Order: sequence, then structure tokens, then C-alpha cells
Amino acid sequence: MTNVDFSWRDVWPRRPQADLELSPGQRLIRAFPRFADDPRPPPPTVGAIGIRVGGAVRRPTMFDGRDLEDLTRVERTADFHCVTTWSVPGVRWGGWSLSELWHRLVAPTTDTDPRARWIVAVGADWFRARLHLDDALGTGLDDGVIVADTLEGAPLDVLHGAPLRLVSPTQYGYKSVKHLVEIVVHVDEPAGAIGPKEHPRARVAHEERHARYPARLLRRPYRLVVPQTAMIARRSARRTATRT
Repeated sequence: MTNVDFSWRDVWPRRPQADLELSPGQRLIRAFPRFADDPRPPPPTVGAIGIRVGGAVRRPTMFDGRDLEDLTRVERTADFHCVTTWSVPGVRWGGWSLSELWHRLVAPTTDTDPRARWIVAVGADWFRARLHLDDALGTGLDDGVIVADTLEGAPLDVLHGAPLRLVSPTQYGYKSVKHLVEIVVHVDEPAGAIGPKEHPRARVAHEERHARYPARLLRRPYRLVVPQTAMIARRSARRTATRT
């Protein structure tokens, strides 16, 4: 899967064939582009794996790749759903369960506040997303949140969030933070990074696209911006590929 080699036709959301069922309001695209609220900046280059944990904790801590090696590796194959109505079916991620990371490393090492109910995942590109702990630590066998370092069996590339990406299959893509470098623990609900465009829960099954407006009003205008946003991001990706 690449962000660079596709045409606008590949990223035009279309109705799927009858034998492929997507979530409510979603449409199929034929590429898996890098996508962002602002697609113009090129992806950041991040060095070694490192996740800072702070906020409502007694001992802020940095975890590196050696810490993650002690956890059980998992894979998640799930449809990826963008809030702007495009979906890519059957994306395979590999990495570590966020629930195991939390219970085996984060909670005991940092001594998190027992009243904590939210986390904010922060990327090296400064994008951040809030997740309720019920969503972040869900332990379903096939749909749990993971900290991914591979995509389709290959190391995650810079276009899709290297070296680590938070991936939450049951939520819209703006909760799946690329270039994950920090987790901030909160007792109370934190503010969203993109205002009301970020629903606090963003559960795909409930079509929680926006904090204020009902989903039925957003599907069409969101869908119209998909090709343009994907093509702008593609140009940024090509500049990155040329540099590396």
C-alpha cells in the first residue's frame, strides 16, 4: 500500500460491490493514502522508538523499543474508516496491544491516577487525539487498539506513521495517531485538537463523525473533499520520497 502511486480515480469514494459490506455511510477507495486535517506538511522523520507517558501520573516515564520487546506481539486485520467516508477493507497491522502496554508497563511504572478516564495520543507531527479509556483499552480479540509498527507485514513507513502508530479499528481514522511519541493521561475529558470536528468517542458503528452535527449532514460534503485532500497529501509524500 502506498501513498504516492495513485490517481484521483483511486481515491474517489464509491459504493462497494454487493458482496462487500461497509460501515454506515462509508464508501470504498482503491488506495490507502496518507490523510490529515491539513495535508500540506510533509510527514515528520522520527528516529528510534520512544513513547513518553505523562499527565495524571506520579512518575512520568519514557518507554523505548526494548520495553516493547517484552510484550506479546499481535496482529489486527480490519477495515480502516476515515471520518470523511472513505474506507480501505482488510488492512493488516502488527504491533502490541495497547491494553497490555497499559497494564504491564504504563500503569505500574508511572503509577497512574486511579481516577484517570482519558488519554491523549500525540504524534511527532503534533497531531493529537483524545480517547476514552473504555475505547483505548478495549480487549476484543479482533478489534482492540494496538500500537503498530508494521503494515501488511512490512515495517511501517514514514507515510503511514513510522515508527509507531496508534491504530483503533472501531473508531474513525483521526483516532489512529501517526508517529506516536507521547501518551498524556487525564482525569477529566480533555479538549479536542480539531475542535468539534473530533467527536469524543468517534465510534464507527454509531457513526459518531462530529461532536455537534449529525452524520447525515456531513457525508456528502466530507466525501467531496476526499480526492483533493488525498492528492495534496500525495504531493507532500512525493517530496518526502525524493529526500529519502
